[in-house]
Amino acid sequence: MKNLIFTLLITCFCSNLKSQSPKHEQPNFIIIFTDDMGYGDLGVYGHPTIKTPNLDQMAFEGQKWTNFYVGASVCTPSRAAILTGRLPIRSGMTSKKQRVLFPDSKNGLPASEITLAEQLKGVGYKTAAIGKWHLGHKKQYLPTNNGFDYYFGIPYSNDMDLLQGDEFKNYWNRSYDSIEPAHFNVPLIRNTAIIERPANQHTIIKRYSEETINYIKKNKDSPFFVYLAHNLPHVPLFVSKEFEGKSKRGLYGDVIEEIDYGVGEIIKTLKEEGLAENTIVVFTSDNGPWLPFKLNGGSAGLLRAGKGSTWEGGMREPAIFWAPGRIKPAVITEIGSTMDLFSTFSNLAGAKLPHDRILDSHDLGPVLFQQKESTRNSIIYYRGNEIYAVRLGDFKAHYITQGVYGQFGKREEHNPPILYNLSHDPGEQFNINNQHPDILKEINNLVEAHKSKLVVGKDQLAERE
Repeated sequence: MKNLIFTLLITCFCSNLKSQSPKHEQPNFIIIFTDDMGYGDLGVYGHPTIKTPNLDQMAFEGQKWTNFYVGASVCTPSRAAILTGRLPIRSGMTSKKQRVLFPDSKNGLPASEITLAEQLKGVGYKTAAIGKWHLGHKKQYLPTNNGFDYYFGIPYSNDMDLLQGDEFKNYWNRSYDSIEPAHFNVPLIRNTAIIERPANQHTIIKRYSEETINYIKKNKDSPFFVYLAHNLPHVPLFVSKEFEGKSKRGLYGDVIEEIDYGVGEIIKTLKEEGLAENTIVVFTSDNGPWLPFKLNGGSAGLLRAGKGSTWEGGMREPAIFWAPGRIKPAVITEIGSTMDLFSTFSNLAGAKLPHDRILDSHDLGPVLFQQKESTRNSIIYYRGNEIYAVRLGDFKAHYITQGVYGQFGKREEHNPPILYNLSHDPGEQFNINNQHPDILKEINNLVEAHKSKLVVGKDQLAERE
């Protein structure tokens, strides 16, 4: 009798263990990429009134990075960078004439580029893009032709396809409290078919989170990659009724708090499905806050300027890595970039990196899992097809500074470059170029080495129909 009971207990234990164990050794990956959220917009990054308990908990259980950068300070090139692991100058997804793609743009991400989704799909992953794409709205440029099995989202920014009227004449100062989704004729697409136009943006955060959760449940027996790119908090701002008026920060805070709630539901699903210990979740944003929109825009915290600029507020973003059982909780002050996810995830999944092109991607694995120093020690800040600034270690040199959206001054070239120590002066206030000619020489050498191997991609943004 004792032997029978023992056997039954062992059988039950093994059955439960099997149900909680991953069905595959390759880790799952989820990237949550917001739109125009600033460095200072999360509770764990210092915002005093926006409540983000789920993202805060992710940071406490995982890693909070304080020196994490995007590949550009506006939407299209930043999204090209995260998915290709390359500076957008190489793919032609940046331009001196047009900063982003529009609904009448002719082109999109070139077929010759290899996306992270294509990398992972090649080693057995199920792949989904949910949310904002902004790498070409025509069928041949949509996610389903760039390595993603499934797409659900808006193909460009949520303020495009604007239906003009007298109420929109003062673009920067208009109130968004009375604007309805019908004022913006943006399409909602499933795979390649438009299923709703205009998209109901009041429910878009909720629906993106639900689509992600459904995809996780449907594909839990295979390794999967979900690229969840929220359209918000890019203006116009919309939230569901459940979150309307919830935040002390007003409508902008409502949006961030609804995004945070969706993140919590995704994490909850991973735990319930027994996937938490085999899934790596990354949360960050595509560029800094759109400051001219005042209360409708976010905050870069202690950083200078915001979206569109090559000051820190334009390109340094909050970044949280969560992988319980894999990542030891820590605050990471090493330098990282969204472009590094390409190499990091490829190596973890067992996908070989392409050798027929230059990658601007570093493997962050040693930092994430062993808390070693990052192999990345530099950031190149492009605006269009020009280098405006370069960071090397703690120091950042500005060759060109220029305001954006009528703020922060006119274009100015600097010789010698303006120099800041970002560890001492993250707000870029105190020029120390006369104290460190040796540092400026090192940065100049880095720029020359970069330019010597640079092949500029054909401009994909300038042509419009």
